[in-house]
Amino acid sequence: MPVSSSYRPDPRFMALGPEFSDPVEPADFPKTLLRRRNDRAAATVGLEALTDAEWVAHFGRFEPLPGNQPRPLAMRYHGHQFRSYNPDLGDGRGFLFAQLREAGADRLLDLATKGSGQTPWSRQGDGRLTLKGGMREILAAGMLEALGVPTSRAFSLIETGEQLARNDEPSPTRSSVLVRLSHSHIRFGTFQRQAYLDRADNVGVLVDHCIDAYFPELAGAADRPVALLEAVVARTARLVSRWMAAGFVHGVLNSDNMVVTGESFDYGPWRFLPRNDPNFTAAYFDHSGLYSFGRQPEAAFWNLQQLAGCLTLVAEHEALIAALNGFGVAYRDELRRSMLMRLGLRGRDADADVDLVNAAFRALQAGGDRLRWEPFFFDWFCGDERRALAGPRGDLYADEGFADFRRLLADFEPHRPERLEHDMFAGPEPEEMLIDEVEALWSAIDADDDWGPLNAKLDRIETARQAWDLG
Repeated sequence: MPVSSSYRPDPRFMALGPEFSDPVEPADFPKTLLRRRNDRAAATVGLEALTDAEWVAHFGRFEPLPGNQPRPLAMRYHGHQFRSYNPDLGDGRGFLFAQLREAGADRLLDLATKGSGQTPWSRQGDGRLTLKGGMREILAAGMLEALGVPTSRAFSLIETGEQLARNDEPSPTRSSVLVRLSHSHIRFGTFQRQAYLDRADNVGVLVDHCIDAYFPELAGAADRPVALLEAVVARTARLVSRWMAAGFVHGVLNSDNMVVTGESFDYGPWRFLPRNDPNFTAAYFDHSGLYSFGRQPEAAFWNLQQLAGCLTLVAEHEALIAALNGFGVAYRDELRRSMLMRLGLRGRDADADVDLVNAAFRALQAGGDRLRWEPFFFDWFCGDERRALAGPRGDLYADEGFADFRRLLADFEPHRPERLEHDMFAGPEPEEMLIDEVEALWSAIDADDDWGPLNAKLDRIETARQAWDLG
């Protein structure tokens, strides 16, 4: 197969052995129709030169990549689901397919699946993914990447020709298999399983694996479990702050849906905020609002507490508590940076930055039903007041509810204001990702097999990523 010199296989997880995963066989799908291949992501791991037929062979039929895992591995984990412990989890419709090094950055990356067939952990599930679910993950990951959120990337989507029955959407519906590229699939729940089984030895193995594979800078730490927790706390604070600045609601922040490297992944009932609303929920079954927009920092911290509880098998309680207590400060600092990033501004000092961020949230609230989340950041990018006031929401911004924000903004300098020269900023509206558009994109596919609107949307998201250039 034609791989580039940047293809560097490094299958490390399988060396952990049978306590952590089960070898499985992928489903034998009746069809393998390539619907989306992410060549930009593929280039980062040396796979961009694959022909479509080779792509389908590896990411639809899961023939092993050269020098990589000989068989897929369904990863074992437990987790709290809406704060109820579930010891019957694990990869029930996915597996770890390959691990490789990222070109340039040298990070270890995973290629893992969703909808690839039944495993020992499928319980009563069919191991499949709806085509709509695959489409939604592509949209979520693409939009989050454009907005500067650490996220998995949707690598491949292949339609598989089966008709699936689902209780929460019209059935039968079309099926797919998704491959995602992510920094790690070591979940908080991966540690929870070993702690539940009282396997302190395996908790220690996981600590060493995570440090060696993902946090090599911690190799010489005197207390490796505590150092790992401190790093995971910092990564998680950064992730949640980026969600909040993006107006993103994950929807299901169970402990098996959070990974140690601090990336967002596994998108189910996600939403982007239409307007500022801390009580906004993404999942129709989240009746108590446990994972609402405004409670996401709380949910993340609760999950970190569960991870810390696992590490008590191999570290002192007091040191772990001290590491956990760093989350609040880390989150506030990261939220300040994330909001300034979204506004395209250079920071001044901590107090001034916090005052502006608080004023921005108040301004979003003052806008009420007239102000959508994403246009606020679009209009005020790089602090250009003249542009904001001349735009379609200029009369709203002239109101008293925005006076404090405008006053404080005047003391800030733009960060890389040349970005405003991008054609995207010449238009009146930003690229958004609201639920009505998502449904319309699916309707075109479902009714007419028309992929044009989705592909056009993904092209616009890529344009937005380049325009924002948030890194």
